[in-house]
Amino acid sequence: MIVDTARLEKLRHRPFDGQAVKCLVEAGLIWLKTNHQTVNLLNVFPVPDGDTGTNMMLTMTSAWNEIKDSGENHAGKMLALVAKGALMGARGNSGVILSQLWRGFARGIQESAVIDAVSLVRGFADARDTAYKGVVKPVEGTILTVSKDTAAAAEAALAETQDPIEVLARCVLAAGESVSRTPELLPILKQAGVVDSGGKGFFFILEGMLRHIYGQSLDAPISSVQPLSSMNFESAMQEVEEGQDYEVVVDFFPNDQFELQKFYDKLEEMGTSIQVGEGEGMYRMHIHVPLDKRYQPIDYIMGIGTITKVAMENLVAQMDEIDARTKGGKLELAAIQPGQIAVVAVSPGPGLSRIFASLGVTAIVGGGQTMNPSTKDILDAFENLPTDKVIILPNNKNIILAANQARDVTVKRVQIVPSRTVPQGLAAMLSLNPDGELDSVTDKMIKAMSTVQTGEITIATRSVEIDGVKVKEGQVIALLDGKLILSSGSVEEGVIAFLEKAKADERELITLFYGEDLPHAEANRIADEIRKKYPALTIEIQDGGQPHYQLIISVE
Repeated sequence: MIVDTARLEKLRHRPFDGQAVKCLVEAGLIWLKTNHQTVNLLNVFPVPDGDTGTNMMLTMTSAWNEIKDSGENHAGKMLALVAKGALMGARGNSGVILSQLWRGFARGIQESAVIDAVSLVRGFADARDTAYKGVVKPVEGTILTVSKDTAAAAEAALAETQDPIEVLARCVLAAGESVSRTPELLPILKQAGVVDSGGKGFFFILEGMLRHIYGQSLDAPISSVQPLSSMNFESAMQEVEEGQDYEVVVDFFPNDQFELQKFYDKLEEMGTSIQVGEGEGMYRMHIHVPLDKRYQPIDYIMGIGTITKVAMENLVAQMDEIDARTKGGKLELAAIQPGQIAVVAVSPGPGLSRIFASLGVTAIVGGGQTMNPSTKDILDAFENLPTDKVIILPNNKNIILAANQARDVTVKRVQIVPSRTVPQGLAAMLSLNPDGELDSVTDKMIKAMSTVQTGEITIATRSVEIDGVKVKEGQVIALLDGKLILSSGSVEEGVIAFLEKAKADERELITLFYGEDLPHAEANRIADEIRKKYPALTIEIQDGGQPHYQLIISVE
């Protein structure tokens, strides 16, 4: 690392006030944003939900938005604002735990006008304790472990130095080493050949702060290329900045002089939301650019390789299309009266939203894989309803913690029915009695979830072997209640093999919810094949409209 020594000496032994904290938070956000795709790629299962980096980035963005216009000089008060913003913007399990880390850090420093070495150590210790307490069953080899090791390094450093910068530097070193050890603590990481993504994101935030202090660049990403199949343009749409009018995607074969870091550096001069994917020697570049620069990426790539395909979209029109698809038209949601139970359901597709509405859901929150809603999104869905009795159906394992946080920050009586899949949520809705007693209805809905198994059919984003299942990038894969169980050559083969694994011949009803990437006619054809194989079963088919997953299957 090249360090601006003159800058460092000016800052050395100088405690951080509120405005210094503000700069450090911004630096942590920028460095995480620069490298969030690296974090996204650290996904255990080869499914298109590697959104840890995006979730942590959006959580940090919410924290930054809470303080960006603040002139507060008291460090403790500034950190209280950071914690508030992180809490309301927390998305996914990683974002929620990150918000808990900020909450604990702020609590440890709440009385301190400035952060010196002693208060910094106290902040890391309280961050660790708060994060661990916020998780019902803490798992080692995750961001929790990294926070614990970071706090321990801070405490050890205090015995040797009173310089907060030196303490932070040792914390960054310890966090990096802790991340590298996570596969030894969590076997599933070792099987997948990755380190913990949440821990890596936490490391980038701390490292960004230190890089800012050292006067180092925060906008040059670590050189890495993701598989073509894992490039997630929908998550990039969440990052559209004002003035970035066009989305440009270019497929090309680079020449022999191609250098990835130089490629990134040049693209940074043109636009934002840069993604680069590679597969079998072909590269795909994605970028958002202003109107007057929309041809610059194409002209540049023509000089460094052979272009095979170009796609260009008007982002304003594209955002309108995505918004319309997500909303799926006006829903006829259940009217709620004071004293009745309102149900808030998270739904990943317009078709599924309509089904939830037909079963009596009062409010829908758009979200699912790759697009986890924030704590505030969930809170806003029920805060203004004319009742104080609310049940939340997360319908995704990565949304349960955010739902819990929404429950904890409202004065209303809120219960969480911890549905981890859409079929579980739909099964729970069949037990809803809006006029019943809240705890009793919640218990019945939770019991109803156990009557259904869930299948998910999607395309593998990378090659891996997990639990004896070998998967090649681009293959169809099937998950049974969240567990990877098989790979196959086609969606139809995957569905039939999944049903055998799920012992469908012992069940009564199979419902196929087809996604936006599977034509209705193909879904019908697959349903007919299932009927031939299982003539005694009732087979239903519904338009789910979910992205990324060709089919979500309910087995009852």
